[in-house]
Amino acid sequence: MGVSIAAWPIHTDQPINGFLVTEILKIGLLVRDLGKREEVVSASTIKNVVRKLMASEEGDLIRKRAEELGEAVRQSTEKGGASQIELDSFIAHITR
Repeated sequence: MGVSIAAWPIHTDQPINGFLVTEILKIGLLVRDLGKREEVVSASTIKNVVRKLMASEEGDLIRKRAEELGEAVRQSTEKGGASQIELDSFIAHITR
């Protein structure tokens, strides 16, 4: 949707998704690492991450990248976009 993410992985695939969001795509920040999942997260920790996302230079860059990624995804799903072309190709293949 083009918005930044405060990632808070708890189990299963979430740590990988958190890594993708924070380290690869750089469209979010980690609230807490999975290794500390048994610890209670303080309100101040959450506040600091949200404040960093919403009111810092780093947050500005993260939000800008999130907006750009959101736009790229929207374009890829429109008629003639890469995702739409691939989906059409797949449907043509399985229905022939």
